[in-house]
Amino acid sequence: MSRATSSAARATQPRIPREIWVLVAAAFVIAMGYGLVTPVLPQFARSFDVSVTAASVVVSAFAFCRLVFAPAGGSLVARLGERPVYLAGLLVVALSTGVSGLAQSYEQLLLFRGLGGIGSTMFTVSAMGLIVRLAPPSARGRAASLYGGAFLLGNIGGPVLGGLLAELGLRVPFFVYAGALLVAVAVVAVLLPREAVARPQDGGEAAVMSVREALTDTAYRAALLSGFANGWSNFGVRMALLPLFAAATLGAGPWAAGTALAVFAVGNTAALSVSGRMSDSVGRRPLIVAGLVVNGVFTAAVGFSGSIAVVLVVSAFAGVGAGMLNPVQQAAVADVVGNDRSGGKVLATFQMAQDAGAILGPVLAGLLVDHAGYGVAFALSGAIGVAAGLAWLPARETLATRDPRTHGG
Repeated sequence: MSRATSSAARATQPRIPREIWVLVAAAFVIAMGYGLVTPVLPQFARSFDVSVTAASVVVSAFAFCRLVFAPAGGSLVARLGERPVYLAGLLVVALSTGVSGLAQSYEQLLLFRGLGGIGSTMFTVSAMGLIVRLAPPSARGRAASLYGGAFLLGNIGGPVLGGLLAELGLRVPFFVYAGALLVAVAVVAVLLPREAVARPQDGGEAAVMSVREALTDTAYRAALLSGFANGWSNFGVRMALLPLFAAATLGAGPWAAGTALAVFAVGNTAALSVSGRMSDSVGRRPLIVAGLVVNGVFTAAVGFSGSIAVVLVVSAFAGVGAGMLNPVQQAAVADVVGNDRSGGKVLATFQMAQDAGAILGPVLAGLLVDHAGYGVAFALSGAIGVAAGLAWLPARETLATRDPRTHGG
């Protein structure tokens, strides 16, 4: 392709709507704030004189409540629309975070943190629904990449700032995060007015895609499997086992695990910058399959690394695979739903698949470590990712301009 042709192709690409940029900015604030409390939450729980296991339960309570409340969140979106549920979800997280900082006992902290998971599901499913409807079909990959990139950057910067704020007291990051969320609510309420995100069917009976209908689509079924694999490996096992592996097997300090996670994020960011745009031109399926295979192979390699240098290299490549996968599978699910109807329950089910992987992965992989070692645990995680990639091979290509096959397959 000549330079002139490439420039012309970029010029004809649809612009990202302003409303999606508002969501991207809010996503950065949300992720930054989440990162503020992540490094201090276990320590804050331990300050109530509880065991390490009990402190870990506080961390898991957030994800567990996300999973349990996801079906109800999808129903709320279908009934009320994305914007009010999104704003309500942010308010719930802001309130739960603020009162978590005021908790006077472990039981209070556990309850308040769990309530935050409910709000998180509300705004996550709503944001996905808004991106589905507002992004032009040929720009969904770019829109998902922008949204995912904002979360990633926030998650990188948040823990650094959170660690600094913790020097002022373990409760301070909670209050700062709650305040930032209230600012985000005000900004979104103003810059994302009701009329700008009104659904075409508002004022009448809403057209809703059911989960049963979505399950007839081979692409949606494959997305549930890849979402589960992604949650298992990248949101669950990597976060839970990598610090322990670095310390127990490689004899490295906490800096090593933190550096490996940072390098993973760098690889992820590098891939995000191109994967969404590529998927809008070459199709969703090639990027998803490649991302799952690359991520799976290098995740498996972590457990057989003999030095921290090798861990850093394979973590970077695993991050590249995750960056190829994440925004593109979200764009594929958006293609399944389409712009003309609500898919709250469909999107919530996809989110549940990821959360289920993030919850089950660390538990089952931890059991494998105790009985068979880290190599087997990371190998299984990688194998699950590769298997999910194979499951995408017979699935339909959801980008309409790339695949003439009929819906469902």
